[in-house]
Amino acid sequence: MASPAAPPRAERSGPDSAFETSTLGGQRSKHTSPRLNTIQRRGLWVVLAGAGLGLLLLARQLAGTPWIDAPWRVDTSGAVVLQASPLPALAGLAGQTLVAVTADGAAMLSPNGLLLQRLPRWQIDDARRRDQMQQQAGLAALLKQGSVQLRFDNGRVVSLQPARRGLAGLGLPFYVFAALAWALTGLGLWVLLARPQLRNGLYLLLCLGQAGQLVYIAAGTLPGLGTSLPSGPGALLGPLALDALAAAASVHALLLHPRRLAHANPLAATAWLLALAWWCLAWLAPPPGLWWWAQAVALASVVAGWWLVGQSHRTEPNPFALLIRRMTMLVGAGLLGVTTLVALASQWPDTAAPAATLGAWAWCLVPSALLLLAPFVSRSRQVLRDAALLASATAIAAATYLLFTPWLALGRTSALILAAAVGVGVYVLSRRWAITHAASASPVGAERSFEPLYRAARDLQSQPGRYSQLLGQLLRDLFEPRELLQAQRDLAQARVVGGGAALEVPLRGSSRRQPGQTAPTLVLRFAAAGQRLFTDDDARLADRVVEQLRRAVAYDKAVERGRTEERQRIAQDLHDDIGARLLTLMYQAQTPAMEEYIRLTLKDLKTLTRGLAAGEHRLSHAVGEWKADLTQRLSAAQVQLAWTFTHDRDVHLSMVQWSALTRVLRELVSNVLQHAQATRVAIQINLEGPVLLLRVADDGHGLDPQAWAHGLGLGGVRKRVKLIGGEVVWHAQAPQGIVCEVRVVDFAERGE
Repeated sequence: MASPAAPPRAERSGPDSAFETSTLGGQRSKHTSPRLNTIQRRGLWVVLAGAGLGLLLLARQLAGTPWIDAPWRVDTSGAVVLQASPLPALAGLAGQTLVAVTADGAAMLSPNGLLLQRLPRWQIDDARRRDQMQQQAGLAALLKQGSVQLRFDNGRVVSLQPARRGLAGLGLPFYVFAALAWALTGLGLWVLLARPQLRNGLYLLLCLGQAGQLVYIAAGTLPGLGTSLPSGPGALLGPLALDALAAAASVHALLLHPRRLAHANPLAATAWLLALAWWCLAWLAPPPGLWWWAQAVALASVVAGWWLVGQSHRTEPNPFALLIRRMTMLVGAGLLGVTTLVALASQWPDTAAPAATLGAWAWCLVPSALLLLAPFVSRSRQVLRDAALLASATAIAAATYLLFTPWLALGRTSALILAAAVGVGVYVLSRRWAITHAASASPVGAERSFEPLYRAARDLQSQPGRYSQLLGQLLRDLFEPRELLQAQRDLAQARVVGGGAALEVPLRGSSRRQPGQTAPTLVLRFAAAGQRLFTDDDARLADRVVEQLRRAVAYDKAVERGRTEERQRIAQDLHDDIGARLLTLMYQAQTPAMEEYIRLTLKDLKTLTRGLAAGEHRLSHAVGEWKADLTQRLSAAQVQLAWTFTHDRDVHLSMVQWSALTRVLRELVSNVLQHAQATRVAIQINLEGPVLLLRVADDGHGLDPQAWAHGLGLGGVRKRVKLIGGEVVWHAQAPQGIVCEVRVVDFAERGE
């Protein structure tokens, strides 16, 4: 197998890249770790305490507002109908229509369904919005009188003393939305303190804007008959200002993240100016159809964000760009769905108020959930997907309930069952599609990792010097990163950095290093060619891969140590036993020829035992021994030797390489002496880069190699050459003789 290119050294990414530059540099930045120092933690807790105190003050203020403890609904004619009430004065009036609210010294209020729509931001018609705000202001004025009279359509008039809500009267939704707003504020500030930079400041602005929307929604969820939002233009301009802030901040953030785009500063300034101009227009000269304009501005910001992320992905295939694009599409789809729901439901008075409430909740909760999960996306990818699908299915089910009731004239129970069935079906089908769609970009599983791990471990046992290359190639096969770099890190185990943009994998086990000592580390950037983020599961898999390869290296060393000890034992036995016996036979030889033969055999045995006992062999030393041995053998046979050795570096030979080459040379020379009747042998050894070339040529009377019968000699040569990863060929040369060429492509890597 050809050796993969060694991973390049890490270089710092350019200043326009949102990828964490310290991940690629030689030194770690002080902001690499998302942990806060003592001062930052104290500051964070001070701000959170202040935000919590502000929410408590708001809750206390709302708890002091007067209200009538009774749930109401709107019928098909737009009238306000009493559902039930724990108040004794309203007992027996369930199902009666409220026709008037009066108080001593105050104008009478004739309520309609607009009284129950607390959020003017989600009123489509401008005239109905003005009527809605007037009814809210009139009700607030009446409740402050201290005593009100409720007149019903059956002629009954009930006098009530409005009570203060108290904290219990705020209802559970208020506390849920308030807690979510507090969490968003804390998360945005934590992200900015952990890594102070402009894009995180914009993230904080988005969190603060969304927290303001949540507080606004929370104040509009108070139960019963009463008011909570301030009267006047502020009830509408406040949410519009938060929408404009979110639109400008999101466009500005996407101009910088995940990659800074060209002309980012002037485009960001234009976005902020347009948002400010829109809000000023809504305040000073609101255009007709203000709600439609507000929805169009929000949708335009979503489309602009989607386009900017597409530009970023075309510049650099970044998994963050794909993720943000999917989030943007989710937000855009939610906005279109909410707009359609509220617009359709406004045709029926009994569904207008619930649809507006559902629309406000969905439009506020989906972006809030995405903002909360965004910093933890590499750890909560599945949670993010399931939460988004569940939220979408719930919204569709609620919309189905609201719309099918007037369209199909179904009862509430039947409509609820139908809506639940639709919601479950949408969730199941969409989750199945999402799992199938994401299968190709899912984290690596055990089945996929087994084969490359087995192959790498097998190659590593025969080539322990190629640990870093084999590990790099294995990680490429498993994670398919766009980039594989190398850096120095104080790293004990693999970790995900940059929010999932990169994975750092130490080359050696932590047991070999002392704390604080840096070691070579592979940095993998952008998994699946930029199609997905790295996760903690990937880091755990990388740790297991490194551990398995470390064990393969340890096993190889243990095996090699055992082989060395066994070779030394065999060499010692040959020297002490066979050598002594041959020496005795040499002294007892009957003829000089026999004595010379035994002396040569002793010399061969000495060379063999010395090679077996040696711990390592350098190529230059081995070549010297081969030349001396072959020179003596060929000189005794009156054959001339032409020896050529060239190399661009001296490498260490493994015992397998030394033994194989020694025996190949001996066998080839023996064949020349026994069969060729040659007068000259030319041996050439050339090491250039990782490639070794061995060439043995003679001028004898050899036959055509294609007609040879390959016995033990030639078969042994082929086997030994194959053992060191090479190839051997024989061919005739002009005018006479045979040439044998041995070529080993990755000889140097296998040895070192």
